Amino acid sequence: ASASNASAASERIGDSELATRLSFFLWASSPDGELLKIAQQGRLGAPGVLAAQVKRLLGDSRADAMSTRFAAQWLRLSDVDRMLPDALLYPYYDHSLGEAFVRETELFFDSIVREDRSVLDLLTADYTYVNERIAKHYGIPNVTGTAFQRVTVPEYRRGLLGHGSVLVLTSVADRTSPVMRGKWVMEVLLGSPPPPPPPNVPALEATNPAAAGKLLSTRERMEEHRKNPACASCHRVIDPIGLALDNFDPTGKWRIKDNEVPVDSTGVLYDGTKLEGPTGLRDALLKHQDVFLQTFTENLMTYALGRRVEYYDMPTVRAIVRDAAQHDYRLSSFVVGIVNSPAFRMRAEAAKTE
Repeated sequence: ASASNASAASERIGDSELATRLSFFLWASSPDGELLKIAQQGRLGAPGVLAAQVKRLLGDSRADAMSTRFAAQWLRLSDVDRMLPDALLYPYYDHSLGEAFVRETELFFDSIVREDRSVLDLLTADYTYVNERIAKHYGIPNVTGTAFQRVTVPEYRRGLLGHGSVLVLTSVADRTSPVMRGKWVMEVLLGSPPPPPPPNVPALEATNPAAAGKLLSTRERMEEHRKNPACASCHRVIDPIGLALDNFDPTGKWRIKDNEVPVDSTGVLYDGTKLEGPTGLRDALLKHQDVFLQTFTENLMTYALGRRVEYYDMPTVRAIVRDAAQHDYRLSSFVVGIVNSPAFRMRAEAAKTE
């Protein structure tokens, strides 16, 4: 072999290091005996062996690190603890309910991992995990006790968009926040953060016109707020997304009125797509599923590599999504794609220059 080839080969990690990287990626802990044995025998890179080990590791209880670490980081679940809805307006809510909401989302994501389901099920799944407190809050009957159990949910609460965790962390204490909800969907699910607001823009609470003492719904206050020309262009993009979720109050409970005004959760996306409630928003996200899947892949790859995804990683990200399509977008197909990528299999400089 030439000196250059020897140098390149030396930069590719060996089976033992690959086993360690894989284990810390999926389990956040050291590899077990089986994985170490395969690595020591030099078989981890053999056809089919690595994919089989990925599926084995994902099916193990230690793969709960994917939900408590990766999903919590990607979905920003730590923000739930910082949010406490107004106790007078929402007396049922407390920190223990917030903690239960976070556990619901972790268990839901864990089911996607353990059952190797399609990543699109994060948006569409017709089930979730609830204990008695969450079930009562969601209006789901026949659930008692503190233990979580899997239940079927109505269409409007399917997928992550119906989870109390997401709905709480994107609200403020005394009202919903269509801007925060729209921004969360754009940043977290679509990887397209909106620009920061222009300076000296009054807060929503300061844009309540003299209305003869009439209480305004969140939508009505938003419409007043976006009369400011400096705000209108961005709000046309953000608001329809957030308002589609406005039937969920700041605690994630379903409602049909806001300040005694019927909730209007209709809108039109920037591309002309008409939205009606969370079901319409979910359908719109599925219409742009390639954007969602690429964003998911970027976030999972960031977690796996322990660094940001850079421009030179993007061909790999797109290839992983294309290959995953051949496997019904099962979660394991994204993991296998990342683990087989130069960024994961090579040392830092080699991965960058491949």
